[in-house]
Amino acid sequence: MPEMFFPKILSNSIRNTPAVPKNISQLLPTQVPDWGIDESAEAIKATWLGHACYVVELPSAQGAQRGPRIIFDPALSVRCSPSQILGPVRYTPVPCKTEDIPVVDAIVLSHNHYDHTDTPTLQILNKRYRPHVFAPLGNGPYLESIGIPSSNIHTLDWWDSCNVTLSIPSAASPDDRISTAFKVTCTPCQHTSARGIFDRAATLWSSWAVEQVLEGGDRQGKKVYFAGDTAYRTVMEHEDENEVPVCPAFAEIGERIGPFDLALIPIGPSDSIRIFQDIKAKKALAMHWGTWVLTTEDVMEPPRLLKKERDLAGVAEEDFDICGLGETRIFL
Repeated sequence: MPEMFFPKILSNSIRNTPAVPKNISQLLPTQVPDWGIDESAEAIKATWLGHACYVVELPSAQGAQRGPRIIFDPALSVRCSPSQILGPVRYTPVPCKTEDIPVVDAIVLSHNHYDHTDTPTLQILNKRYRPHVFAPLGNGPYLESIGIPSSNIHTLDWWDSCNVTLSIPSAASPDDRISTAFKVTCTPCQHTSARGIFDRAATLWSSWAVEQVLEGGDRQGKKVYFAGDTAYRTVMEHEDENEVPVCPAFAEIGERIGPFDLALIPIGPSDSIRIFQDIKAKKALAMHWGTWVLTTEDVMEPPRLLKKERDLAGVAEEDFDICGLGETRIFL
């Protein structure tokens, strides 16, 4: 990741920009989300809204109308930039308006880059639902500055956890409420942060683990891992990546919190399969592609690389897959 994200994305939008295929709508179809409303209450429901944004609904508590609903890295603006005048423009449509996203109980942010932390989207979600907002250390002042109440902001360090208890309408009667809970853990990743020229690494970056909390404690709830924006190792120019040590954090996440029922992993790094294996994920969905041109790679290269790495590792397509924009996948 460049030292100064905003100047870099502006320069990439002017020069060295790969052409977007004319048939991109066929290569990467978009649909209006149905959010899996009619699917099993015992399932994890994951809906991709582009780039790193997923809406995930955990299984419902017995008698509840729905499960806890979390949105990761919501960024639904046309441009990922401090301005909607300059900067990269979406080359695929937003599957839905921010206003059409159903009730979310929590927003989880991996870091403050503009393609992951989008002020207009956050403000709309905050105004509509007043959700909990989880972010790595140092992001509190920004979140307060855009109107999010300090009482709803939770800034965590790596390995910090927070339990959230919700009161969700009953499936039998909306006037009745069912108590349900989930646990959020801030986990390490390999990245950086910046929203301007002079604040590089001034705030923390992270991945996240979210776990369904069941009553009694004798059973383990479903677990979801969100990798955010991460690499697997630091490779300097002219270095052979196969000779560079890998980041041990992912294996530690797998040991301490895994296995995960679902992982959401960026497919830019060729090591995405290794991350999938290290964290002990049962299933994974791809992200961090198909939305903005932020690098000089062909826009359809990420899924090709994923297939290559998957085949080399002997991982089945159904275990680490790609879904369409607005598509909801169900995991029982």
